[in-house]
Amino acid sequence: MHLTDRPAQRRLGAALENLSVTFRGMTAHPDEHNCECHWGGPEELALLKKPDVELEPDLLRRTWQAIDWSDHAAVLRRILPQFATVLVAGRAEPMFGRLEEAGYSLARGRWQQWPEEHAGPVREFLHAWWVQSLTDPDAVVPAHQVFALCAEASGTLEPWLAEWERQTGHLADLRLAEAAAEWEYELLGYSLPWSVDWYENDAERMRADLVAWLLGHAAARLRESGAPADLQHRIRLLGLTDEDRWTDRHWPGHRY
Repeated sequence: MHLTDRPAQRRLGAALENLSVTFRGMTAHPDEHNCECHWGGPEELALLKKPDVELEPDLLRRTWQAIDWSDHAAVLRRILPQFATVLVAGRAEPMFGRLEEAGYSLARGRWQQWPEEHAGPVREFLHAWWVQSLTDPDAVVPAHQVFALCAEASGTLEPWLAEWERQTGHLADLRLAEAAAEWEYELLGYSLPWSVDWYENDAERMRADLVAWLLGHAAARLRESGAPADLQHRIRLLGLTDEDRWTDRHWPGHRY
């Protein structure tokens, strides 16, 4: 299939190009610093103060993972074009495979408070990547991981769930079944299926919103698309609590 046959891939490519144009020439603050013992040396720090120099993969990873920049937003703007490209390609290498860690880096930069000419391209990138993960058979990163990143980066589930509802094709249905299978264990144990690290994000609200959506829109969709019966039952069990849940004949025997 040609690129022209994949509007989601075209949109994502345009979003990545827009990030490159928007943040071209950006640098870290001239006085930015970090610990030589735990982050890197002065030569590496100097690269962040030079615009448009591609960073080695390990340096890029250490840069977006670091939590102690004095101006994280400036550092983030410096690396965003390369960072976004690496994310989409599945080469970000977060700790323990938790891609929401990259969303935490975006949240720390408070990108939603940037001027619209900067925040807009970031928002469009996240939305374009999310749609691509739902609709492109060649998407590299699993949709449930992209979802967690977008949730952590934005602090809300609403726009991402709304987009999932708009995407009604077979592949988006398959991604829903895959995500539900990934999530059900933690949700049945009253936990969110990903880590919420940014202190302004409300993990319990996110969990409640996700459960409500799964019991409503998702449950009907899983049924209509022919998802496995045991998965449908596990989602149904989210509507029960405590003993009613654990004594249901379809309880999967999870231990916590």
